[in-house]
Order: sequence, then C-alpha cells, then structure tokens
Amino acid sequence: MDYATLFFFGLAIGSFVNVLALRYDGEHFVLDPKVIGGRSRCPHCRHTLRWFELVPVISFIIQGGRCRNCKRRIGVQYPLVELLSAAIFVLVPLTLASYPWIISAFWVASFEILLLMAYIDIRLQIIPDELSIFLGVIAIFETIFAGAYLGPEHQSFFGTYGNIWLGHLVGAAVAAGFLWLLVLVTRGKGMGMGDVKLALPLGFLFGWPDMLFLVAFAFVIGALVGVGYIFAGKKTMASSVPFGPFLAIGAAIVFFFGSGLMSWYLGLLW
Repeated sequence: MDYATLFFFGLAIGSFVNVLALRYDGEHFVLDPKVIGGRSRCPHCRHTLRWFELVPVISFIIQGGRCRNCKRRIGVQYPLVELLSAAIFVLVPLTLASYPWIISAFWVASFEILLLMAYIDIRLQIIPDELSIFLGVIAIFETIFAGAYLGPEHQSFFGTYGNIWLGHLVGAAVAAGFLWLLVLVTRGKGMGMGDVKLALPLGFLFGWPDMLFLVAFAFVIGALVGVGYIFAGKKTMASSVPFGPFLAIGAAIVFFFGSGLMSWYLGLLW
C-alpha cells in the first residue's frame, strides 16, 4: 500500500475517531452501537449531514468551517484530528520502513488509540478503561512479533537493552508505579487512576528506558502548557489539566525522535 493511499485511509479513520470521541459519554462502552450509531448531525442545529458534507478535511474547507444549514462555525478539531490520524498512517510506516509491516500496523493502531484517548480526556477528563486494555493487548502482540522478527533483545529507541520481555515489563512497572505514587501523594488531585491504568500498557509498549523519557517529556510539556494557561488567565494553580494528552505527546516524541535525541545527546558528551 503506497503512502498516498495510507494518507487518505488515515483521514477516514480520523473521521471515525471524531465520531467516537464526540459521542462517548463516559458511561457506555466506547464502541457501544447505542452511543456511536446513527447519522452524523451538526452539533448546533442538529441538521442531518449528507455524504458530501462528511468528506474528511475537504468538506470543512469547502464549507468555510461552517454548517451549510445554520452557518454556525464547526470546530477546527474535526479536520485537525483527521490530519493527525493521516499523519500517523504515513509517518509511522516511514519511521519503521526497515521493519516488517505487521510491526508498523501495531504501532499505527497504538497511536490511533492514543489519539482517541487524548481527545476524550480533553473533553471529559476521563480515560476509558477499555482503551487502556486495547492498548495493552496491542502492546503484547507487538512484543511477540518484535521478538520473533528482531530477536530476543529489547529494541529500545534509545538503544538495545537486555531481554525483550524484561525490558517491557520493567517499563510498565516503573511508569505505572511512579504515577500511582503521585496519586497517593497528591490524594488524587495531581494525578488520576486513569493515567496510572494508561501508563501500564503504554510502559509495556515502549519498555525501559523509553518510558522513563516518555514520562519526563509528558511532565515537561504538561508544566509548560499549565503555566501558559495560568498566564493567559484560563487556569489557576488549583485547576486540573488532563494528563493523558501529554503522555500521548511524550509517546510521539520518543517514537519519532528518540534515536535522534540520543545521538544528539551523545554528540554533546563526546
């Protein structure tokens, strides 16, 4: 499958991610037909959208970011999520071009889950348990296939470290354990259990020491965003900010730039 096809397929999947994220209510299963079923409608006037109003990105541009019926603005998150999904479908296989396609597929699925999770966490400050479970299942299969194709050593984005299963288990334990301690120390005010549940499969997917850098990047970016909100007057020191999206951003940084960052750091030392 060529990259142009992957791009357009990613746009379509991104449109589905929008549907799942916007219709999820926090009480039902993410894929519950009662929640995600039915025709798409304008979020303002409830006008049922025709097929030509649902073409990813293109419909948004042609309609000037407005509903054809009520003329009210449609959120920019629709094309943004679609484009992010398309980027995942193209950039992940490009990054793993030397790896078997099945490993790329597992990573694409992982980042699509992280995209959906981040969107839901921003909307509702909830990380659905089923998404963490899905990510965990994918992480296990990715580890099995990586071990079969690449050998028993743990292939880290920052180098090769020991046994593959031990590396992934240590990553899961360290990430979940650290965030769980933060939940205890802050009594749930600085971190939620949803973040801990997500850190477990995410840590297993990335392994050690990648997960250490991932969490560090997430905290740094989260702190910068939090300070920005405070200076903008949109948040206070007591306000809560969903941490799931920052874990997703940290995952992207490690995946796409981990090897380059390590080379840059070693270059500074030598």
